[in-house]
Formats: sequence, C-alpha cells, structure tokens
Amino acid sequence: MKNKLLTILILSAFTTNLVKAQVKKAPAYPLITHNSYFSIWSFGDTLNAHTTKHWTGKDQPLLGLIKVDGTTYRFLGKESPVYKTILPAADEQAYQCKYTETEPSGSWESIKFDDSKWSTGTAPFSDDKEKAKTVWASKNIWVRRSFTLNDIDIDRLMLKLYHDDNIEVYLNGEKVYSYTGWTNDYKLIPLKDKFKENLRKGENVLAIHCANTVGGAWLDAGLVDEIKPKTNPVLLAKQKSVEVDATQTIYNFECVGVDLKVTFTSPLLMNDLALFSRPVSYISYSVKSNDGKDHNVKVLFGASSSIAVDQPSQQVAAQKYATPTLSVLKAGTIAQPVLQKKGDDLRIDWGYMYVAAQKSNNELQYITEQDASVSSFVNGKIVSTTKPGKQLVLNTVLNFGTVGKTAKENFVELGYDDLYSVQYFKQNLKPWWKNGGATIEGQLNTAAVQYAQVMQKCDAFNKSMYAAALKAGGKNYADLCVLGYRQSIAAHQLLKSPQGTILFLSKENFSNGSINTVDVTYPSAPLYLIYNPKLLEGMLNGIFYYCDSKAWGHDFAAHDLGTYPIANGQTYGENMPVEESGNVIILTAAIAKAEGNADFAKKHWKTLSIWAKYLSENGLDPGNQLCTDDFAGHLAHNSNLSIKAIVALGGYANLAAQLGQKAVAAKYRAIAAGMAVKWVKMADAGDHYSLVFGSKDTWSQKYNLVWDKVLGLNLFPAQVYKKEINFYLTKQNKFGLPLDSRKTYTKSDWIVWTATLADNQKDFKALIDPVYKYTTETPSRVPLSDWHETTDGKMVGFQARSVVGGYFMKELETRWVEK
Repeated sequence: MKNKLLTILILSAFTTNLVKAQVKKAPAYPLITHNSYFSIWSFGDTLNAHTTKHWTGKDQPLLGLIKVDGTTYRFLGKESPVYKTILPAADEQAYQCKYTETEPSGSWESIKFDDSKWSTGTAPFSDDKEKAKTVWASKNIWVRRSFTLNDIDIDRLMLKLYHDDNIEVYLNGEKVYSYTGWTNDYKLIPLKDKFKENLRKGENVLAIHCANTVGGAWLDAGLVDEIKPKTNPVLLAKQKSVEVDATQTIYNFECVGVDLKVTFTSPLLMNDLALFSRPVSYISYSVKSNDGKDHNVKVLFGASSSIAVDQPSQQVAAQKYATPTLSVLKAGTIAQPVLQKKGDDLRIDWGYMYVAAQKSNNELQYITEQDASVSSFVNGKIVSTTKPGKQLVLNTVLNFGTVGKTAKENFVELGYDDLYSVQYFKQNLKPWWKNGGATIEGQLNTAAVQYAQVMQKCDAFNKSMYAAALKAGGKNYADLCVLGYRQSIAAHQLLKSPQGTILFLSKENFSNGSINTVDVTYPSAPLYLIYNPKLLEGMLNGIFYYCDSKAWGHDFAAHDLGTYPIANGQTYGENMPVEESGNVIILTAAIAKAEGNADFAKKHWKTLSIWAKYLSENGLDPGNQLCTDDFAGHLAHNSNLSIKAIVALGGYANLAAQLGQKAVAAKYRAIAAGMAVKWVKMADAGDHYSLVFGSKDTWSQKYNLVWDKVLGLNLFPAQVYKKEINFYLTKQNKFGLPLDSRKTYTKSDWIVWTATLADNQKDFKALIDPVYKYTTETPSRVPLSDWHETTDGKMVGFQARSVVGGYFMKELETRWVEK
C-alpha cells in the first residue's frame, strides 16, 4: 500500500512539473501577437541578441534597458542601425532617370557617356502597370541616374536596391555590385569601403543593367549612409531562462545586484471575445535584489514607430498626451493610407500605435529619434521631440526606486488602433472591439484596470491548456500545441459583418497573402473547435455569404475572399472544387458536433446541399486539380482528396439526420459508405494505400481520414488506419514523415493529423517526436514554418501561418472520441 501511494505521489509530482515546465525552445518567440499586422517576435533564443521583428522579418524594434545603481544593462532588443539617405529611391521621393531597353554600345556605365538619346522615365520601372511609374515589359533595361553631391563625408556606403531579376550596378563607371536572382522588397547592401572613394563632389552617375528572366519585373535603386553608432556604456543583462506559454513569453535576467523578470502577455482567451479582441499587450517587469542589498532601479521600454509603417522610409508623427489615469504615447504615419495596400509581405501603415503607463507608477514618457533613445536613458538627458521623422522611438521609464529582496512589479501597455481592419465587399469594417463605439483610450484604460485579473486568467489558461494537451499526447505534443496557440490566432482578424455575423478572417502568411482561404481554415480548425467554435463559424460566414451571392455562380465552394486585407471576392487564379467544398462541409459537421446542434448548418443548408451533390458526382476519383497542398502541383486520381469528399458526404448525412431529414441522411450515408468501399479497392497497394489510384508504387499521408475517426463516421475500416500507420513508421526521416512519395518535404500540421490515426500512444509518439525535433533544432529561425524539409529541418516556405492550429487535432480526438 505504501509503495502504491509513493508511486502515485511521484507520478503526481512529475505531472505537476511537466504542466509548469512549458516550452523552453522555439524557432522564434512570440512577444506581441494580435493579428497579422500587430505581431512582433524575437527571432533568436536570447532576447537581447537581436532586433525584434514583425513576423515577416522586417525590423520592428522594441528596446529594454535596466539601470541598477547607475549602471545600465540591455535586456530587450538591440540598437538598430541609423541610416541617412544619400540618393533617395522611389519609395522616398519621385525621381527621373535615363533608360533604354535596347542594349547600348560603348561604355554606357561611365560618367561621360552620352545618354541624351535614351528615353526619360520615372522610377520604379516594372511590368506591373498599377504600381509602375514607367512600364518595363521587355527582357532587359539599362538605367543611368545622374545626381549631385555636396557632401561626401560618408561612414558606410550602402546600396538600397529592389530588383527583379538579375542585376549589375555601376557607380561612376566602376562595377560595385552584381547579383543573379531577385528581391521581393528593398534590400540594403553594404559596399566595400573603396567604393566610397568613387563618389565625388558635384556630378555622379549610378548606372544599372537589370534582366528580367522569369515572372515579374522591377527596378528601383538609391544610396544610403549607415551612420556610425554612438558609443554608450551599456552592458548586456545575462539571460537565465525563457519560457513560452499559451498566452505569455517569460524571460529571466541577472544583473549585478538585481534579478529581472520580463513577461510579454497577449491575453488571447477565446472564451471572452471582448478581451480576446482587445488590441493591447502587456510588458510586465518584476525586479528584486539578488545579493541581499538594496539597489536603485529604473527600467526603460522603447517602442519604435516602425511598428506603424510598411517601409522604414515612411514619415511618422508622434505625440504625448494623458487620460485621467494613463500617460500615453502615440505614433503613426503622416500619410495614413487606410486599406490602400494589399498583399503578402506587407506591414500596416495606417492607424496608430500606443504605449501607455499608469500615472501613479512613477512613469516618465518621451519621444526621441532612433539614435537618441539609449543615450537619453544612460545619461539622463531627456529631450522629447515633437518633430515628424522616419524612425522615432516612444520611450517609457518606470522608476522602481529602492529595490530589496521583495520583488517590485510594474507594467506598460503596447496597443494598436488600426481604425479599419478589412474591406469586406466594398465596405470598410472596423475591428470587433470597436463595436458599440469603443475607443483605444478606453481599451488601454480597461486593460490597466483589469491587469491583475487578466494575468490570473492567463496563468490559469496556460496551465489548463497545457494539461489537456499533455494528457492527449505527451510532453512533446503539448509543447507543439503551445507553439501553435498564439501563432494561429494572430494570423486572423476578428470583425462583425454588415449582416451582423461574426467574421474571423485569416491571412495566408508568406503563402500568397489571400484573405479567408478555405484550405487554410481547414487545417486551423481543431484549435477553435476546442476553445470557441463560434470563431470557426467566423471563418466560414464570409465564404457562405460570397458563395450565396450572384458574384460566385459555381456549384462548388470558393477558395478565398480576396487578397488581404481586401475581401471583395476570390483572387486566387484557380478553383479547387473538391478541396474547398469538402472542407466547408466537414467543418460545418464539426461545428455541429462541437455545439451539439446543427443550427449553423441549417442557415446554409441550400448551399451545403449543392456542394454535397457536386461531391457525390465528382469526389470519388477527382480529376486533375489542385488540393490544399497546391505547392505540390496538380494531381489527378488523388486518393487523399477522394477521402475528403467521402468524409464530407458522411458529415453531410450526419447534419441531415440532426436536422430531421431522415431520407436525405440515409441517401448520403449510403453514397458515402459505398464510395468508401470502392476507395479501399482503388487505393490498395498491398502494405499501404497509394497516393494516386492505380499507382501502387506511390504513397501519401491520408490526413483527411482523421475526420472519419474524430466525427465518428466509421466509413472506413479500422484496418485502413492501422495499415497506413504501420507503413508510415517505415518512411520517416530525421525531422518527420514526408508528405508523400514525390518529395522529402512535409507539412507538420498534416503529420499531427496523420499521427492521430494511430490506435496507441507509442505509434503516435513515434510520428510526433520528429516534428518536435524539427521545432527545437531547425536552423530556420522564423515564426514556425509548417512546411519543412524532413532531411535537414530547414523551412521550405510559409511562416507564421494559422494552420498550426491543426496541432490540436489529437486533443480534439481525445475530447470527442476517447470518452
């Protein structure tokens, strides 16, 4: 009896420690995560080793300094380089230059070359007629840009270059740079010191040849001086640990005499949409003596106005003001181009960022230029600027006073008011939190008042979410769920449609920038089915609205609603009829299971019925079309896509039964069951089931089969699951199971779905552990990529996408099946 009791106590302690342990290692660490525009990360393991970045990789610097008894330490971010424009590119200032699309003779790159017969054009040059100032549609272009300099005292000369494709650059006749390939944006390229000597007072010439070898064409260039940084006596705080929870990232640092704990909290709690949608994160500080002595402590939090721009060249204005309870700093672009841009690799350049601190907390706030933030804190010489600039810093100093062995705590808030978030069928929509006329000042004040309560709620949720995932799949699986939680949510925006329905619209991050892509919603769904299926309804409402309109006009579902943030109708160039119709029907059936009724399906029954009919006629042996894995190309006779159609029809039959339509339910259940029997024969390849019907030497992950299990459809024999799992276990590489027999890359969300087909924890763990290994050892230090190479752990493409919500599939199965 004593031994049994001892065993129970040991297991209990072990489980408790696991629940508290959380994630210690990630490809990148979430700091501020609300939506695809307000999303700031640390791209390395040590918080003070790198500049913090937007998920796209562009710098959005946050700075943290602590002063202990007059000695300053940096614990957050890194001082960013300061640049001075020598020759502006077109994103800063319009300019004209000489160009030709016919190969010139002679020394066209020299300063003395006669270009008087060349054409005159305004940059940028591109084949994109909407964005080009001068259309360039041929294969080659030669450009000469004359400019005058009065000052050639330059610290570090850099090219500012945006080119597509291959390029050669000459400065006053000497080649200074060449590259085969293209850029997707402006890049700063350091030039060798000797090339500075090429510049002269008076006339200079920048000459460029660009060759468009494939796809789009683009050319724009300028020159920049990277200013030699000021020397500030700042030490590095020693980072002792980092911990990632569902809603928080926590760092611990050590300085001489003082320990510092820094907690980034984005309170994304799905059971409270008012809190969930509030665009305010907390940065909390806890300081205490580590040597038994008293110390005088101050902390600086600096937030760059880069958070509110798309390009660092954009002019911003900042101001300081106060509410009855808060001291507030605000910044935003002067231009305020609300909803004027759409696309993938973009950041918001409208609306305003806010840094707020409680008035009673001995705060000091001021605005500086980028290169003055650190020195002002170190030297105590604070001069706040009100002048517009390119890169300003919003600074907040918290004075902790005398700190002893008892910890003192304080916090600042970082918020963003985007004014209008999305254009939805020609109507600009405000974010969800603005319903009822709420203001950002009200949100900041409520966040401050509710601080202690929110922190308690987040801590409780962190523990309960981890415990549930731990129970479902073990520690490595639970860690994956933690990594997926904030990332998935922050790739969405919550709104209310003009029709009064909830909208939770995704951005297809670093994929193609689509908004509300159905086959992105599909893999994301398990997280939301567990914690708030109304949000999944919000991912489908816009698709139903669009497909019910005359603008669509097909008997299958749309792929997307447009290009983020413009949701005026599908912009993806090709339909995915079986894929998207199957996705929506399956997810509607899942919502009915989660909510215990088919009310949501009832609202859209006519449309669902049209799609079910389409799948019954076209789903068993799909034609040559794309599926969600469109990066792998078109594929006819896709057995996994066939499963999706079969499972969708089974789900439709369940919905019909819930709605009391017995005849319809019986009809479609029989169709689905008959198709499943045929599928088993058509896909049979001996010890596995094939990727393509009739090709027994192919194989693929049958991740769509998981819904047969999770929805309790039982259309496929359990032996199908077992045969596939046994086969997969022989095909794994170091960093996971390949997607199929064509390539060695994989999708980590699909691996979790595939692993959930296992009928025992040993096999599940065997498939999950390599994915965990990928997340902890990948050399690709970006917000988690769901598409990676199984041989070396490098990302292939995609990052920061919502689909990692699919990691929660095993937990969903545990909740729905294993009861």
